[in-house]
Amino acid sequence: MKDELGVLQVVAPAWLDHLRVERGVAQNTLDAYRRDLLLYAAFLDIRGIAHFGQIAGADITDFQRWLAANGRAPASVARTIVAVRNMHAFAVSDRMVLANPAADVKVPKLGKRLPKALAIEQVQALLEAPDVETTTGLRDRALLELLYGTGARISEICDLDVDDMTRALEDPDAGLRLLGKGNKQRIVPLGSFARDAVDAWLVRGRPDWQGRAAVPGPALLLNSLGRRLSRQSAYQVLQAYARAAGIDVDVSPHSLRHSFATHLLDGGADVRVVQELLGHSSVTTTQIYTQVTVEHLREVYATSHPRARIARRAAEGQSREGRSTD
Repeated sequence: MKDELGVLQVVAPAWLDHLRVERGVAQNTLDAYRRDLLLYAAFLDIRGIAHFGQIAGADITDFQRWLAANGRAPASVARTIVAVRNMHAFAVSDRMVLANPAADVKVPKLGKRLPKALAIEQVQALLEAPDVETTTGLRDRALLELLYGTGARISEICDLDVDDMTRALEDPDAGLRLLGKGNKQRIVPLGSFARDAVDAWLVRGRPDWQGRAAVPGPALLLNSLGRRLSRQSAYQVLQAYARAAGIDVDVSPHSLRHSFATHLLDGGADVRVVQELLGHSSVTTTQIYTQVTVEHLREVYATSHPRARIARRAAEGQSREGRSTD
């Protein structure tokens, strides 16, 4: 597979893995992106580009034209170029290259997909799934409570060291300092459930595993070998507990981030406060969650308001009458 990706053989797998683990992108979408990148790699090979750093904006623009000229539907072209742009942006953010040749490439705007949040009952079942009588369960309860309690990205949680938690545990008003995208720091509150779960892990769980590593490290969350818990492993942990909790929708670390934001807004939080908690550079990014809550409000109104119920029953009655006359 890597050979087929040609000059993309390092960057493309890393980006796809990032989408799977941190963004919770569905497998079908990942497969579509992989096919798009294989096509992009083949195009670059035809042009004689031997190194990722040699790719220029003109190459990407010509690739876009080539897709259209070969009969690809506009939506398909747009998705492919969006994938290419995002992969190049990821390469810069992950410090694989210095410049993004796709930054100025224009693509048709695609409709935004609303983030999917779990119901509060589903989150509760997920958080209660780990067996806290075991070392693994203590770690996993801490992981899940931190993800939902802070709205942090999975990378931000896995990168935490024990020292990062010290002040937050000793002084509940101090909050937890997180290092987000672009090395931007922010402070988020650490609720009592997350504090208790982390404290239990540090006291009753982590000591069992920290001595297993050849050189004990500072990581807050460890695997059974005493090493820092990876993003991939954290993703697998979450998937396993979602199945155990009977949650029949795709669940990823980002699902808990979506749920954190949506539940705050449902509870009346100001969108700019949620923006700060999530570490979004623009409130526009955060405002997509307000669309989710509006949809939820519509559903609640349709099923709960007396006038809405009357209108729904009337519509259902007309529908039945129409069927009976057919």
